[in-house]
Amino acid sequence: MSQPNVHTNPKHAQRRNAAIGKIHIGKQQLGMDDETYRAMLLTIGGVKSSKDLTPEGIDKVVRHMEKCGAVFSTPKRAGRKPRNLGSASSRSAQLGKIEALLTESRLPWEYAQAMAKRMYKKQALEFCDYDELRGIIAALVVNAKRKNRGGSQ
Repeated sequence: MSQPNVHTNPKHAQRRNAAIGKIHIGKQQLGMDDETYRAMLLTIGGVKSSKDLTPEGIDKVVRHMEKCGAVFSTPKRAGRKPRNLGSASSRSAQLGKIEALLTESRLPWEYAQAMAKRMYKKQALEFCDYDELRGIIAALVVNAKRKNRGGSQ
């Protein structure tokens, strides 16, 4: 008879380990000592150790920690910068500007890729011409100004 929490699918095991890691991050953020942490696991999840939590128990514990003030955020992946433009290209300079605007706004490359698709029906930034890249830069500048204006009020 196998244990209910042991997964043979590596993706399931990865997700489970990530969720348990999230719980441990919450423990740190909330400044819980080991005794308090174990009492919380027993009360909320019905187990003495996080490794014994069911998927539902993991969700309950994470929700409880969020209510207590733990903040869990998923890291934004930067994505892939377009690579097929030579460094002497005027479009390359525009990509540098796009990269700077994305970094400043803490947005991934996928954001600019989605803009190219939405604004110009291009599947990737690599397919945008000089004027289209200029339009994406303008839209990113407007977005940055809007965010700054909204945060200062």
